[in-house]
Amino acid sequence: MKRILFISTLVLFYSAFAKAQSQSSKQEFKGYYNFTYSEDKGNILLEVKDLDKEFLYVYSLSTGLGSNDIGLDRGKLGDGVVVKWVKSGHKLLLMQPNLKYRASSDNEKERASINQAFAQSVLYGFEIKSQKDGVYTIDITSFLMQDTFGVAATLKRNKEGTYKVDKSRSALWMENTKSFPENSEFEAMLTFTGTPTGRNLRSVAPDAKAITVIQHHSFVKLPDAGYQPRVFHPRSGSFYVSYMDYSTPVYEPIQKRFITRHRLEKKNPDAALSEPVEPIIYYLDPGTPEPVRSALLDGAGWWNTAFETAGYKNAFQVKMLPDGADPMDLRYNVIQWVHRSTRGWSYGASITDPRTGEIIKGHVSLGSLRIRQDFMIAQGLLKEPFKDSDENHNEMMELALARIRQLGAHEVGHTLGFAHNFAASTNDRASVMDYPHPRLDLVDGEISLEDAYDEGMGAWDDLTVQYSYGNPDKTQSEVQYLKGIIDKATAQNLRFISDSDSRAAGGAHAQAHLWDNGSQPGAELERMLEIRQVAMNQFSIDNIRTDEPLSVLEDVFVPVYYGHRYQVEATAKWIGGMEYNYATKGDPVEMRYLSKQEQMSALKALLKTLEVEQLMIPTDLLELFPPRAYGYSRGRESFKSEVGVAFDPLHAAASSADMTLSFLMHPQRVNRLVQIKAIEPDNLGLKELLENITEVVFENETNSNYQNAIEQRVQERLVMQLINAHANSRTNVAAKGLIRSQLLTIDKKLKRLKNAMALELRSQIEQYFKDPTKFKVITLPSLPDGSPIGCGE
Repeated sequence: MKRILFISTLVLFYSAFAKAQSQSSKQEFKGYYNFTYSEDKGNILLEVKDLDKEFLYVYSLSTGLGSNDIGLDRGKLGDGVVVKWVKSGHKLLLMQPNLKYRASSDNEKERASINQAFAQSVLYGFEIKSQKDGVYTIDITSFLMQDTFGVAATLKRNKEGTYKVDKSRSALWMENTKSFPENSEFEAMLTFTGTPTGRNLRSVAPDAKAITVIQHHSFVKLPDAGYQPRVFHPRSGSFYVSYMDYSTPVYEPIQKRFITRHRLEKKNPDAALSEPVEPIIYYLDPGTPEPVRSALLDGAGWWNTAFETAGYKNAFQVKMLPDGADPMDLRYNVIQWVHRSTRGWSYGASITDPRTGEIIKGHVSLGSLRIRQDFMIAQGLLKEPFKDSDENHNEMMELALARIRQLGAHEVGHTLGFAHNFAASTNDRASVMDYPHPRLDLVDGEISLEDAYDEGMGAWDDLTVQYSYGNPDKTQSEVQYLKGIIDKATAQNLRFISDSDSRAAGGAHAQAHLWDNGSQPGAELERMLEIRQVAMNQFSIDNIRTDEPLSVLEDVFVPVYYGHRYQVEATAKWIGGMEYNYATKGDPVEMRYLSKQEQMSALKALLKTLEVEQLMIPTDLLELFPPRAYGYSRGRESFKSEVGVAFDPLHAAASSADMTLSFLMHPQRVNRLVQIKAIEPDNLGLKELLENITEVVFENETNSNYQNAIEQRVQERLVMQLINAHANSRTNVAAKGLIRSQLLTIDKKLKRLKNAMALELRSQIEQYFKDPTKFKVITLPSLPDGSPIGCGE
C-alpha cells in the first residue's frame, strides 16, 4: 500500500513539474488581441472575440535585401487592408471586404446588394481550436509564416531566381512580436531557398541560395468615426482614395474621391492659431549618423511652418525614435535611414484607412548612399578642392547636407498626403515637392554652390497644407474655403503639374520637369553649358584626395561631363510642348501649344549640345584617365567604353549627343509636332525640326582628327535615332513619311562625304529600307546612372 501511495505521489509530482515546465515555455500577450506564444511548439494561438468587426491588417518588411534594383528594402511597407473575422462551421475566415464598390445608403438591402454584386477575398482560413464564452482560439502560425509580402514573386519578376519559403529554416520572430491596446504586432523570420540567376541578389547575399528576411504583420484597430473626409480637387496637390458609391443619385458622380491626410484638430476651433488636440509626430531612426541626423531633424521640421499658415501651432513635430520602439509599429510615423549596396531612390509611403483616406502611419525611407552622390557632384564642380588639404571638404558637405534637408522634407511631404509638383521650379522653387537640381552660379569666373538648394517651405507647400489641413472660419462653408485656396494658387500663378505630365519620355507640359531650374529651360541649358565648360576646364588631379587612384577621378568627372543632362530633358519638352492646367468647370482654362518662337529658342539651346566643342573632353584631361586601376573596375555610375579597359572619349561624346537626339526623336514628340503643324500651320513642324538637326550635325566645323571622329559619331547617332523613330510602332504614318524623307536627304549628304563612316551609314540606311524587319539598330549602352536622387524607379 505504501509503495502504491509513493508511486502515485511521484506521478502527481512529475505531472505538476511537467505542467509548470510547459507553462514556463509559454508567453502570454495582452492587448488589442490576446495571444500566447509556445516556445515548445513554435506557434501562436490567437484569441478572437469580435466577429464581423472590421480592423486593419498591414504587412511589411522589417529587414531587407540591401539592393536598390530588387527593391525589397528594410522598412518597406506593404498593403494596408480592412478585414474582419467571419465564422463558418469549424473555421474562422479572415475576409477582406471589397471597398472599391460601396453603398452609403441607410437601406440595408441596398448595401447588401452591392456586397453581393462584387467579389470579396478570403485571405486565410483558420481551424477553431477551442471556443469559450464567445472567444475563439485559432493558431495563426501558418498565416504568419507565408510569403505575404511577395518576396519570391519579386525575385522572380526581377529575374533573380525562383525561390520558395523553406519551413525548416524559418521561425516566428519574437523580438518585436507584441500587443498594445489598439494594435497587435507579429513577426516571422522567413528563409527563401532557390537557385540564383541574377547578379543583384548575388551581390548582396552572403549565400544567394538562401535568403532570410523578417516580415512584419499588424492587426490594428480602425480609427473612430470622428475623422471628416475632405473632397479631392485635381489642383490641390494631394493624393487621394477613390471608390464607387452606388447609392449616389443618378444626377451626381458615382466616383468618389477624397484626399489622404492625417487627422488634425484644433484645441480651440475658434482661434486663428491654435495648438492641435494631438500633433503629428514623426520619429527619426536613431541609427542615422551625424551630421545627417541634425540635417534631417531640421529639414523634416520645415513642415511646421506650413502648418502655421493653416492655423496650427506646433502641429508638426520631429523627434528621435524612443529606445525599444519598433519602427514598423503602426503607432509611429517614422523617417528611416536605409542602407543598400548601390545608390537608389528615397521614398515616402503611408498606411491609409481605405474607407476615408485618413493616414494612419507615414513611413519615409531614405537611401544612405544618396548623400555621397551629392558630395561627389560638389567635388567635381569645385576648383582644386583637395589641392592644399585632403580635409578641405566643408563646402562639399554643406551642399550635401543642404540637399538632405530638402530630401527629408520632400519625402515627409509624401507621407503627409502630397504629390510631386514638378512645375514648382519655374516659380522660384515654390515647393519641396519638386525634384531640385542644384542651382549653380558663376561668380568672378568660378563656380559658386552657395545657392545650390533652397531652405524652408515654398509658397505652394503652404497652400497645399492649407487645402488639406486648414479649417474654414465661421463665415465660410468648407466648399467655399477650399475653393478659396485653389483661387489663391491661381492668383499667385502657382501651377501644380505632377508625374505623368513631367517625364521626359511621354510628358508634354512645357513648365514641368524633374531636376531642372528656371522658367526658360533653353536659357538655363545655355547657362549650364557655360558652367559645365568652366568645370571641365578647371578639372584636375586635385579633385581627388592624395593617394586615390585616378579611376576615382574619372568617376568624379562623370557628373561634370553629363551635368547638363536633365536640363536637356527639360528643354526638349518645349519641342512639341504644351501648357495647360488641371482645370475644372469655373476655373480659368489654360491650354495651348508653345509658339514657334518659344520652340525655336529651346531648339537653339539643344542644338548646341550636338556641337563638337561641347562634346569634346579637353585633351589635357585624357591623360588623367588611364585604364582602370586594379580593384577599381567600372560600375554603373562610370563612363562606358567600347575600347576595353581604356577610357573612351568618343563613346562619351556619342552618348551625350545620343541623349539629346533620343529625346527629340521620341515617337510621341514627333507625332505631336505633326499634329501641331496641322492645326497651326505657322508653328514648328517635324520637317523643320529634322532639317535644323541635320544641318548642325553635318555642318560642324572641325580642325583635328579628334574632332572629326566626334563629328562622325554624332552623325552615326542621328542616323540610328531616325531609323529607331521610323521603326517604332508608336510613330504615326505621317511622321514616318517625314523621317523617311530626311533619311534619304542624309543619304545624299553621306554620298558626298565619301569617308569610311559615311559609306557604312549609307549601307545601314540601305539595309533598313530594304528589309526593316531584319534590321537591328546599333544602340549605345545606357548613360551612367545620374539622377541626383538615384537610378530608376
